[in-house]
Amino acid sequence: MARHQARPTTTAHRVLLRAGLALTAAGMAFGAAPASAAGVDAPATAGELDAQAAAGSLPGIVGYAIAPVTALQINPLANTGVDPLANGLGTQIADFKPLSTTAATAPLARGDSLAELPLVGPVTQLVTG
Repeated sequence: MARHQARPTTTAHRVLLRAGLALTAAGMAFGAAPASAAGVDAPATAGELDAQAAAGSLPGIVGYAIAPVTALQINPLANTGVDPLANGLGTQIADFKPLSTTAATAPLARGDSLAELPLVGPVTQLVTG
């Protein structure tokens, strides 16, 4: 009785397989999101899908996909004794107001997330809704 020998998988084969699975999952989410968001029954076939309505739901899908990432702590060493961003360098010249690097690194040293950063936070709110 002949045994079935497994074919050796190449790296290219695995990459193509993963890309195909990712596209399939994205296509399923892309097609189901407009129907579930509007409370309307999903179309029976892919041919009945309204392309304009599907394209209109894309910003909502992107917002839901990005929202969890914006809540993650950026600096893994924040609030630890070895955080290099917690150190600051400052100087004062004559009677001028002192300058320090802690003003720029303080949000990261505190452990803020992407949505909590001063300049980037409002932009992430626009994307995530």
